[in-house]
Amino acid sequence: MAPTALSERLKQSVTKDALRSYFAEFISTFFYVFAVVGSSMASRKLMPEMAASPSGLVIVAVANAFALSSAVYIAANISGGHVNPAVTFAKAVGGHISVLTALFYWVSQMLASYMACLALKVTTVGQVLPTYTIAQEMTGFGATILEALLTFALVYTVYAAGDPKRGALGSIGPLAIGMIAGANVLATGPFSGGSMNPASAFGSAIVAGSFKNQAVYWVGPLAGAAVAGLVYDNVVFPAQTSPDSTLRGISDGIGL
Repeated sequence: MAPTALSERLKQSVTKDALRSYFAEFISTFFYVFAVVGSSMASRKLMPEMAASPSGLVIVAVANAFALSSAVYIAANISGGHVNPAVTFAKAVGGHISVLTALFYWVSQMLASYMACLALKVTTVGQVLPTYTIAQEMTGFGATILEALLTFALVYTVYAAGDPKRGALGSIGPLAIGMIAGANVLATGPFSGGSMNPASAFGSAIVAGSFKNQAVYWVGPLAGAAVAGLVYDNVVFPAQTSPDSTLRGISDGIGL
């Protein structure tokens, strides 16, 4: 019985619609990471003496807000517009998508992030590819908690923006998601970088060859995302019907 169920899940995860969803995640995550990491490189290029200045922080925060809003919008009706392994993890924990489908989403997102950072590294010859780092005065535990809180806010907004019980939000949904991401970067950029996205941290780390404190950008976001999804689904807006645990997440959009 178990092998049959696994085979059925595998078939559902490699259908034409599923493959379209993985490709949509790849495209949206690629352009999101390209814009976010590229904006950090651009600010350092224009202001080499002020890499850690308030203006540099604003540039990265605005890029996060615009890029994430756009990335979610273009993929929302195809893959759900996750653009983030933490969002995918929350959906899997909550039973909105199967674990197997979540793994395929992760592969698409990680590959997209790596390719985006590699493209920046190759095309901007001589430029240093920035990675997410924590402030010297912070501990790894403190940075992990901070990333968890940031991702909780982001994923909670994702759930609210895509909840059909709240009515169709149109393009306001992706905009709200982008705005909370930008606000989080403004609030915590100097402390942990405000990643909230394991794929973004992973891609830049592997291309730059620096994995210091990488666990911070996995443990924190995944934990915060899972708690946010469970709180929204079971405490704030309990579902009226049991969630479908197959491929519902592929069509879970933002109400566009």
